[in-house]
Amino acid sequence: MRSNYKNRRGFSLAEAMMATVVLGIAAAGVLLPFTSGAAVRAEGMRRTVAAKLASDLMEEFINTSFEELVADGGGYVDEPQGQVKDASGMVFTDSNYANFSRGASYEYDASQPFFIIITVWVKYNGNEIVSLSRLVSK
Repeated sequence: MRSNYKNRRGFSLAEAMMATVVLGIAAAGVLLPFTSGAAVRAEGMRRTVAAKLASDLMEEFINTSFEELVADGGGYVDEPQGQVKDASGMVFTDSNYANFSRGASYEYDASQPFFIIITVWVKYNGNEIVSLSRLVSK
């Protein structure tokens, strides 16, 4: 005796595949904001680290005596990518700093004998993401 296929309960293969496709589209719609949020978070972290590196280098200049900076007559500091140094002069070995580079320039104008302008910048993969300038007086 043959059973009647119309009375059976369950899903056909086509129905199951359609349900899987619909579930996949819904999951993609839910997960998409999370992936773009992760990219924004990573950019924010890079900018935070860059701001800290710029601030640290600026602090080194500020802690240098005015007379030493004037004696140099202006100058330029460059730390190439992957060679960023901490306050003690040691290169950061942490992989989080591998793509950062930073530099600074300072100018002393003899016509304005009491001021030096210092500019510090930090780059990530060659693109400048932070720049600080400060006027230092005697």
